[in-house]
Amino acid sequence: MTVARGLLPRPMTMGLLLQGLFLLLLLFLGSCLHPAAAFPKGCYPSEEEGLKTFRCSNAQLTEVPRDIPNDTNKLYLDFNQIPFLPRDAFRDLPLLLELDLSHNAIARIESGAFQGLAEHLHSLDLSSNRLVSVSKDTFSNLKAKVNLSNNPWLCDCRLQELIRAVELAADSSGGIVCDSSTQEEHIGKAFLQLISDTDFCNVYKKTTDIAMLVTMFGWFAMVISYLVYYVRQNQEDARRHLEYLKSLPSKQRRSEESSTISTVV
Repeated sequence: MTVARGLLPRPMTMGLLLQGLFLLLLLFLGSCLHPAAAFPKGCYPSEEEGLKTFRCSNAQLTEVPRDIPNDTNKLYLDFNQIPFLPRDAFRDLPLLLELDLSHNAIARIESGAFQGLAEHLHSLDLSSNRLVSVSKDTFSNLKAKVNLSNNPWLCDCRLQELIRAVELAADSSGGIVCDSSTQEEHIGKAFLQLISDTDFCNVYKKTTDIAMLVTMFGWFAMVISYLVYYVRQNQEDARRHLEYLKSLPSKQRRSEESSTISTVV
């Protein structure tokens, strides 16, 4: 029986269909076993000047994203709504050189947030956030140049210790301005200009010493007052007892007086 030209036998057609379905199944299974990296919306990797970069600028993030490629050299998380940095937030980024966290809502940084970045990081931007007070230990061992400008800083000894513990980025020191302070005349002034004339830690120490002296004087005055009251009360009791003895017959009075004198002595 002859086959019409251009047509394939039915068994061969079915075989090709089965083979195609088998290849599609292999591709599907391969994509399930090896899925493509799923980055947050608005985040993408790139390469800039030979450095591996991961950008999440203006991506409406509320936390530091997970699964950032661990060979990233430059990380941009600027213009988001990140409120705080948890401990070990960047622990898996040992090759990170630049970290931009500017223009967020960061008000708190947990101790150890930058742990693991001490060796390579050379630029850290925390400008335009909501930082009021940060411990100097937060930046322990970091060699990076830090931008702390445009935050609502509380100008006190803690900020002074922080400023002296980090290396500030060039042209950023003027942006560290007092948003609040124990002394109203400091508000609105650049903090580095203030600490050139005022040692905030010494002022705090003097205030603490004065408070301790006032407290000690108060306790001392209370003790003295109690002793004076105690002596006067005893004297009054003794005077009343002696007056009582004078009103007694002579023999009983002498015995009572001797007893009273011995007791007083």
